[in-house]
Amino acid sequence: MPFDPPPSSPLSLSTREAADRRAIARWLLVVAGMVWIMIALGGATRLTGSGLSIMEWAPLSGTLPPLSHAEWQRLYDLYRTIPQYELVNRGFGLEGFQRIFWLEWTHRLWGRLIGLAFLLPLVWFWVRGRIPAGLKGRLVLLFLLGGAQGAVGWFMVASGFEADRTTVSPYRLVVHLGLALLLYAMLIWTAMSLRHPHRDAPPAAAPLRRLAHPVAGLVVLAMLAGGFVAGLRAGLDYNTFPLMDGRLVPAGYAMLSPFWQNFTTNVAAVQFNHRLLATLAGIGALALAAWGARALPAGRARTALLALGGTVALQYALGVATLLLVVPAWLGTLHQAVAVAVLTAALASLHALRRPRPAGP
Repeated sequence: MPFDPPPSSPLSLSTREAADRRAIARWLLVVAGMVWIMIALGGATRLTGSGLSIMEWAPLSGTLPPLSHAEWQRLYDLYRTIPQYELVNRGFGLEGFQRIFWLEWTHRLWGRLIGLAFLLPLVWFWVRGRIPAGLKGRLVLLFLLGGAQGAVGWFMVASGFEADRTTVSPYRLVVHLGLALLLYAMLIWTAMSLRHPHRDAPPAAAPLRRLAHPVAGLVVLAMLAGGFVAGLRAGLDYNTFPLMDGRLVPAGYAMLSPFWQNFTTNVAAVQFNHRLLATLAGIGALALAAWGARALPAGRARTALLALGGTVALQYALGVATLLLVVPAWLGTLHQAVAVAVLTAALASLHALRRPRPAGP
């Protein structure tokens, strides 16, 4: 796997080296947990329309909230210049602005805290010489990706200030979400590889491995398709299941030309594609779980596959409920948070099923 740290035999590690690997793994898992919360906060910010409430990107000075009435009024006056205020929130007053401001401010503050939670331990491990050989470049890359995520987040938010827009660009939203998922996946995979450097999948895992990779791919595609559903607010239409306006495939699926535009800008097609990818991922995950329960002995691989099946089933049920209830903010946020649990289970399954390395000479 591309995210594997340099291989080390568990038998060749000293007590100190093994302790260092465990400590770094715990640290990365804590940061990954913070990224998970950040993704959920991002969902809540989007669903409540809070993401455009702060019209300045101030990485340092923006750490503090407004501390005076004059500062609150200045920020509110800025917000009143964008289309979202004129078309959605006109006249909701300073109190209404403060309600949406606090969620976006918390979202941004949490991102800054993630940066500190990564940087300070990184410096400490580095200075004390406790980073395993070959891992420094990986950790620096993770830090840079986190910083890039902040810039991409502002790039996304800025698209919501354009004329006639009341939300951000769906394309930029999906890029922002995709980078967050990539960062999370790299943190989790690196931590798992530090905790479990040896590849101990049982022989029966070989055929399961061939199915696990496409299922994991479907999980990721379904999540990115969900980003387009969110960006277009496509969940507010076709609020029936399993049919859409009484049809399996909605009548307007291919209404745009050229055809490829339907995949990203046509509400009917975007929602149908998300349903289809989620269904295929669900069928594959449940098949993997049932197969693993029957073919694998008790252990990490079997547990991971069962967790994948369980989290996918939960996520599918949440998705249907979110659709039928016309996307209440709390349920939409929960749906986004559980999506990360599905990704975690998929990563754990792939990691536990890794092909053993060839024996050395």
